[in-house]
Amino acid sequence: MEKIVVVGANHAGTAAINTILDNYKDKELVVFDRNSNISFLGCGMALWIGGQISSGDGLFYSSKEILEQKGAKIHMETEVYKIDFEKKLVYAKGVQDGKEYRESYDKLILSTGSLPIQLPVPGTELENVQFVKLYQNAKEVIEKLNTNKEIRHVTVVGAGYIGVELVEAFKRWGKEVSLVDFCEDCLSTYYDRIFREMMDKNLSDHGIELRYNQLLKEIKGNGKVEAVVTDKGEFKTDMVVLCVGFRPNTVLAKGQLETFRNGAYKVDKTQQTNKEGVYAIGDCATVYDNSIKDVNYIALATNAVRSGIVAAHNVAGTYLEGIGVQGSNGISIYGLNMVSTGLTFEKAQRLGIKAGETTYTDLQRPEFMETENYPVTIRIVYDLDTRVILGAQIASREDISMSIHMFSLAIQEKVTIDKLKLLDIFFLPHFNKPYNYITMAALSAK
Repeated sequence: MEKIVVVGANHAGTAAINTILDNYKDKELVVFDRNSNISFLGCGMALWIGGQISSGDGLFYSSKEILEQKGAKIHMETEVYKIDFEKKLVYAKGVQDGKEYRESYDKLILSTGSLPIQLPVPGTELENVQFVKLYQNAKEVIEKLNTNKEIRHVTVVGAGYIGVELVEAFKRWGKEVSLVDFCEDCLSTYYDRIFREMMDKNLSDHGIELRYNQLLKEIKGNGKVEAVVTDKGEFKTDMVVLCVGFRPNTVLAKGQLETFRNGAYKVDKTQQTNKEGVYAIGDCATVYDNSIKDVNYIALATNAVRSGIVAAHNVAGTYLEGIGVQGSNGISIYGLNMVSTGLTFEKAQRLGIKAGETTYTDLQRPEFMETENYPVTIRIVYDLDTRVILGAQIASREDISMSIHMFSLAIQEKVTIDKLKLLDIFFLPHFNKPYNYITMAALSAK
């Protein structure tokens, strides 16, 4: 019986494990994970911290018991510290009991995820300096907020998705909240300026203090956090949450596998590394980005799950190539919903692509509808020469989230902006306009 070893069992790992167990009964599957839980949905942490869901229990969709019932051998709280790729051996050690393991394999899947970027500034060792990635991190933050009433002001460092979600969560506790970032606005990776300005106004309107264009220099305190120092000054705070991004966790095979410029394991469309029989999935690996037609690094849970499915079939003997990704994503803060996929106009320009954009704002439904009817802003980015759609962004207080899937598919299948102009889009006043914002944006393209 062929033995497959999986190192890491969060989203990508769990997807791979389930795919193998559900489809291939002739495989021996051994799993190592250094954590005490499996399948934690980190995207729900801000909802849990902010009290929008009552507990973190529902943020798990699998467990050691579930996977073992299906036939896997699972070693939790067991860290793999060495891999001998020539002899095909994995060495691991129990985090709590120190028990040593040496496991042989025929095929290996690395699903070691990512780690929070740690800023090289003084004071990160102080009490009430927090990272928020794991279940344990979120639980610790909630416990501190519940027990320590002296925490009146929270500073979130990093205005990406996690940081923006967390400032809303802390504000829901009634805390004073500051958002610090060295960029001039939030969400700079995912949206063009007009959309970033919408979110910044949304945050300001709800009492979030925006401290942009500021670089964190030091966290001050006598044992616990008392103040934050940036290159623009110093201000008092009681808790600092660091969320400036993640880096691929690839130290395990450093120097042994080919890596991308940021250190992620470089994989082909089957998720195989440069070593035959060794696969990498999820946040520790690269993806093929259809919007730039090249290898890229996009750490999203949805990408992780798909990569796990692809790797699983390949290690089990069924050849399967991934179809690439567009980096589709979304966020909802205080009722403002924003979604995007592919390239922003600004990023296309930075990449030297001869790109155009068409931007349109209109109500979701006809004016005669006597129900809540909010404006929708859409921007479609396209190649001026080939006319192929490269990206899209949509924002509204309506739930416009499902619209972005069409644009994700359009990028993947190289649909042109001109084909979109006469696309058969249905009309019903309950939902949209006969000339809706998608059609009108396409018709407005140069």
